[in-house]
Amino acid sequence: MTEKKVWFITGAGRGMGVDIAKAALAAGYGVVATGRDPERVSAAIGDSDDLLTVKLDVTDTADAQAAVEAAVDRFGRIDVLVNNAGNFNAGFFEEIAPENFRAQIETTLFGPVNVARAALPFMRARRSGLVVTISSTAGISGQQFCTAYAASKFGVEGWMESLTPEVAPFGIRKGRDLLAQAHAHRELSSSLAHEDT
Repeated sequence: MTEKKVWFITGAGRGMGVDIAKAALAAGYGVVATGRDPERVSAAIGDSDDLLTVKLDVTDTADAQAAVEAAVDRFGRIDVLVNNAGNFNAGFFEEIAPENFRAQIETTLFGPVNVARAALPFMRARRSGLVVTISSTAGISGQQFCTAYAASKFGVEGWMESLTPEVAPFGIRKGRDLLAQAHAHRELSSSLAHEDT
């Protein structure tokens, strides 16, 4: 058990997940780095006494529960949940196979839902926590060839917006709001635009 803050990161075997895990370790936090292949996660992040790598397929509710329990067994807490695991199925809507469309939703919408459902009771018991779910501009603006991905990300945005007031009384908050960032960018862009003559 430790009193240092603990980050639980999904999709930590590559890309941004590796960067987030390394940054959290460098800042002195405990890190639970997860992925479908824990050996790949370990190889990508390296060794640390403050690191626990755990197998996690976010589409599997039993995996999510087991990974969260392993984190709490090792560190005694989860302070920050980073839902980062994802995939990207692109193409014309009519050419995306139904199973691929469903796989997109399972990973990038139900994946964060599964992990949060497992982690929130521990955060609620401590009356503290931060839930960060990596989203995309595809969650606020649809784009050609992105029907499956945008559907999942719009779902994530709606889920997080609705979850936030439910967990706020327990000291649990969400990470920075993508929608607020997009509105701020839009306002800044509009204020800098010159008038057409």
